[in-house]
Amino acid sequence: MPIDARIPVVGFVAPSGTGKTTLLERLIPRLQAHGLRVGLVKHTHHRFDIDRPGKDSYRLRAAGARQVMVGSRQRWALMTELEETLSEPSLARLLGQMDQEGLDLILVEGFKHESFPKIELHRQVLGEPLLHPHDRDIVAIATDAFLPTDLPQLDINDPNAIADFLLRLTGVGQEQQGDEVQR
Repeated sequence: MPIDARIPVVGFVAPSGTGKTTLLERLIPRLQAHGLRVGLVKHTHHRFDIDRPGKDSYRLRAAGARQVMVGSRQRWALMTELEETLSEPSLARLLGQMDQEGLDLILVEGFKHESFPKIELHRQVLGEPLLHPHDRDIVAIATDAFLPTDLPQLDINDPNAIADFLLRLTGVGQEQQGDEVQR
């Protein structure tokens, strides 16, 4: 099922250890430099906890609260406990929880089995097979080697080039650049 979002959504997919998080960490400031407000959805297969034992919010959640919201002047976070029997949350469900009005672009790490535009990361030294021949939603490959494919190939070690590709792919940032010229 294709995702339904009000703003562009582009994913980054690759086997674990390829450097998805590191690339996104370098890419986000470059997109912000173009005036973009970037959101991120990260999938994990592991049990995770963003709260720490001993903190009030952790204690209240451990006591049985199904949702705990923590808020301050700088940020807020909502933690929701899901039933153990539920399947993995879909990207569409998680996107529905985001305040898309305050964003220009959503980047996604993971969710490789869902249908939405994705950039595959490939490092030749890892010896992993490409996802691209089996996933028609992959729009480019960021790699450290030349690959025999018709897809655009980006240098995985050049976040500026990847940011430029994202700007062209999504069309975001064009209006911000036009606004700069008019001022």
